[in-house]
Amino acid sequence: MPLFDLEGVVLNRGGRRVLDGLDARIPAGVSAIAGPSGSGKSTVLRLLNRLADLDSGFVRFEGRDLLEFDPLALRRKVSLVPQLPALLPGTVASNVEFAAELADRSADVGKHLAQAGLDPSFGDRDVARLSVGEQQRAMLARALAQEPRVLLLDEPTSALDGEARLAVEATITQLAGELDVSIVLVTHDEGQAERLAGRVIRIESGRAVAT
Repeated sequence: MPLFDLEGVVLNRGGRRVLDGLDARIPAGVSAIAGPSGSGKSTVLRLLNRLADLDSGFVRFEGRDLLEFDPLALRRKVSLVPQLPALLPGTVASNVEFAAELADRSADVGKHLAQAGLDPSFGDRDVARLSVGEQQRAMLARALAQEPRVLLLDEPTSALDGEARLAVEATITQLAGELDVSIVLVTHDEGQAERLAGRVIRIESGRAVAT
């Protein structure tokens, strides 16, 4: 049974068809959704934790219709790290602790920062003083604090330079190897998709054209 099963998914936004009869099966492990800008990749990611809902078709998570899940409960299991960092004002530690509280968990801030590739000393730093790459890793630590079953990563390296991009890719690979978590990655970089993922789903104009 696939982790996610998308069948005939149609989604319209602002009078435009964003997803047009999309069929895709996403297994456990690391999968990538690749394709050009405007193809519907990020919309698929938002469907998977009900930040967007389809107009017709089906999305199933571990065999269960996604619409049967309470959205907030689902997002604790299927956690999205958006393309643009959106940290709360305050310290890195307060962001990680807040996310853990939402999932009724106790945060081990140092552990989650280390998992995301940040030194535990970053916990005391003000988020406003972080670089873009550091903010992205803080967002990842915040997601990990909820101990999700699935991590959804939307273009996690698009704003980074070459060295930082490779470091984040190494972190993703390490997480997949060490934690009991599946990862669904959206990227426009087909090389990155092939480096990181066991399955790559290519999307164009709202349809899956290759797997």
